[in-house]
Amino acid sequence: MSTVLIVDDSNTLREMISDVLRQTGVTVVQASDGMEAKEKIDAKSPDLVITDLIMPRMNGYELCRWIKSNPKTEKLPVIICSTKNEEFDRYWGMKQGADAYIAKPFQSADLLEVVQKLLPK
Repeated sequence: MSTVLIVDDSNTLREMISDVLRQTGVTVVQASDGMEAKEKIDAKSPDLVITDLIMPRMNGYELCRWIKSNPKTEKLPVIICSTKNEEFDRYWGMKQGADAYIAKPFQSADLLEVVQKLLPK
């Protein structure tokens, strides 16, 4: 069974994404910012990370850079899920190593499609 770490400072959004993923049999772990996510990844690496960009303590860009520059986690797929929907935001997210970028608000089916594509088989 796959495990997805959802990183967002909005409890409501974390729960919403969690509910969507759990319906497909995915195990969900949550973190409220990048620092908490780092701790959880160090303790037990998930199969995929979905992160917001704008968060306290450590933002999603920094988290993505940390994941992709760490030899233990560099292959860990990262999806950025943010309200920042300008072309520059997408470009910068991908430059940090993100494997996909989804703009909020999103359709559950679109999120699931990207998650299924990136989860290890």
